Order: sequence, then structure tokens, then C-alpha cells
Amino acid sequence: MFTKDAEDAEGLGALTVTPLDPAVDSPLVHGWVTQERARFWGMDGADLDLVREIYEDVDRRTTHHAFLVRLDGRPVALFQTYDPAEDRISECYEVVPGDVGMHILLAPAEGPAVPGFSVRLMRVLLEFALSGGGTRVVGEPDAANHKAVALLTRLGFEAGPEVELPEIDLPEVYLPAKRARLCILTPDSPHHP
Repeated sequence: MFTKDAEDAEGLGALTVTPLDPAVDSPLVHGWVTQERARFWGMDGADLDLVREIYEDVDRRTTHHAFLVRLDGRPVALFQTYDPAEDRISECYEVVPGDVGMHILLAPAEGPAVPGFSVRLMRVLLEFALSGGGTRVVGEPDAANHKAVALLTRLGFEAGPEVELPEIDLPEVYLPAKRARLCILTPDSPHHP
């Protein structure tokens, strides 16, 4: 478990990052990924069993990890990290040692908006993503997800080219092809943790 108190967590509150438990957390995650606002996550038509199966598959892997992020005990995000060399993104750019891939889905907002919440939360999660010794963070949001690309560039990621993530059709997982924007946070970035 990764824990930050309010001071260390960009003043947000007590933040914890724990491995996602597919058996326990899938109903919560299903409620998030099937909302229209999460359409870029690619699970809008998924039923609960499929979401659980997807995260059971992630849980079995040593190269892909899913985490539930809580702020003061309240779930606020789904965060995933992965080894780009073991992911379809490796067909779209030259992976270098120290690269860490990431995905994030913020929970639906409860109450009034907190100014700067996404940026502050992402700074803490980037630190977490790099805590295993990585040096660069790779993001590949859907090319049409302009909000995600804008957030990453505010955090110091360099927005690179649009790429076509290839379809994956295996017995244990299916991912359709996807147009994505390659974004990389390098150690030279002023916002690199």
C-alpha cells in the first residue's frame, strides 16, 4: 500500500493507493467505467462479470497492475500501471528501459468541484508510478480525449504523435484497435517527480 498524508499529498488529504481486488472492487469500478463520461475507457457496454474478468486478468499478470485510490477513505480513482514492453503500445513507439505506462480514471465527482484536484492527484500518482525505479511515464489516452491530453501536458508530458494501438483478440482478453495520443513525461520535464 502506498500512503501519503495531507501534507505530502499536495494538500488533498490522506491518500492511499492499494491493489484493486477484483472480487470486492469490481461493482464499484463497473459503476464508473460504464458511465458516458468514461466512454474513452472502452467498457461502456460491459456487464459486471466482464469487468471482474478483465481485472482478474490484470491481477494475474506481473506486468500490469490496477489500484484503487482513496482520499480520506473515499474511492476517488482507478489507477493502472504497466510495462510498455509487455503491452500493445510497444508496437507504436520505441520502449526504453525505465518506461512505465499508466492509465487513470477519476471517480464521478461528489459535491462541489475542488480547484486543481486532477493535477494535484496526478502529481502524487506519478510519484507512485515511478517509485519502483522507472524514469519515464508513458500515457496513451484516446486521441479524441482532449481533456486527458490537456491534463497530461499541464503535468509536463510531451504530447507526441497519434498512434494506432492494434487490436488484441485473445481467449482471456479482447481490446479493439484504438487511436491514441502518445504522451511521455521525461526526467527533463520541470514537473517530473
